[in-house]
Amino acid sequence: MEKPAVSQRNGPRSTLLRTAHPQPEIIPNMNNQSENYYHGAQFEALKSAGAIEMLGDGLTGDDLAAIPEHWLSYPAPPASAHTALALLYIFFTFAALVGNGMVIFIFSTTKSLRTSSNFLILNLAILDFIMMAKAPIFIYNSAMRGFAVGTVGCQIFALMGAYSGIGAGMTNACIAYDRHSTITRPLDGRLSKGKVLLMVAFVWIYSTPWALLPLLKIWGRYVPEGYLTSCSFDYLTNTFDTKLFVACIFTCSYVFPMSLIIYFYSGIVKQVFAHEAALREQAKKMNVESLRANQGGASESAEIRIAKAALTVCFLFVASWTPYGVMALIGAFGNQQLLTPGVTMIPAVACKAVACIDPWVYAISHPKYRQELQRRMPWLQIDEPDDTVSTATSNTTNSAPPAATA
Repeated sequence: MEKPAVSQRNGPRSTLLRTAHPQPEIIPNMNNQSENYYHGAQFEALKSAGAIEMLGDGLTGDDLAAIPEHWLSYPAPPASAHTALALLYIFFTFAALVGNGMVIFIFSTTKSLRTSSNFLILNLAILDFIMMAKAPIFIYNSAMRGFAVGTVGCQIFALMGAYSGIGAGMTNACIAYDRHSTITRPLDGRLSKGKVLLMVAFVWIYSTPWALLPLLKIWGRYVPEGYLTSCSFDYLTNTFDTKLFVACIFTCSYVFPMSLIIYFYSGIVKQVFAHEAALREQAKKMNVESLRANQGGASESAEIRIAKAALTVCFLFVASWTPYGVMALIGAFGNQQLLTPGVTMIPAVACKAVACIDPWVYAISHPKYRQELQRRMPWLQIDEPDDTVSTATSNTTNSAPPAATA
């Protein structure tokens, strides 16, 4: 019986690739499995040409062994996809490094900004800076259209991502606790510098096991994903250890900080609304319009500012890490065929985008930070009232979770 023809590939690995990359032409009448992997006109054109360039083509040895077999079943993306992602990451890298770099520089060199709460903001900026400092590895891989940096570069990329991602989530939770403590207990709730420094140390200690265990391959491992231009922990290998690792890291790195953020910020909103209601009730008894000395028609009520700030913080965390968490759960416990290389690049982009937004939400809206920027970089044309004006509203500013750090 004559066997169906097998597409040949360039290079000496053609025999290995026949085994590593199953071809659609040699799987007739098997639930049409090949059509689950390749769709539309692109597949038909490649099929009619008699050759399909697959993800992982040209790799050998440890580099090939590091790639989960799931990705080896997909055709390589067009060059335009790599180019588009590289350009997007260049923009993200520039925005994040400049924004977070300014936050780190200003907060580190300005004595008036070195308050206990601002140490948490500084730590978040450092973690976001690390998140995008690894982007050149991705950009180089995209320029070379594949797994160009090899296993060493992959391990570095994933290690930096683990520290920055898990650390940022826990730092957000610490910021939420700091704001909750300050607002709900205004007389004795402000954290000391020593306590905040312990919280910062805890964030790094908490992140370390989840970052080092896959690196040392004690539990889990770091592998390429998607277009093989980025790396993360393995969520595709169908073993009990992998599934348990994914479940644990999802719980400890996403569910736990997310629960803390929701709890503390919901408490802040509840406290502020209760305070505003008490002020309105007292104003009615005194037959006055408002008890606020700085009440103005153009000013937004404190409760609205707090609600917006709290929702912004929660939304950023959810929007940036929920897609990645869901993707990891699908890979470990669900239908892996839903995770095409293109689909898995979307959560990775979302995680990087938040590193660009954080410095604007947490620090650039800070009045004293803006004043310092205005003093050092007048060409930025920042119009921020001086201290005599900002002091009058400092109590209200301190109520805003993401903006109040003084």
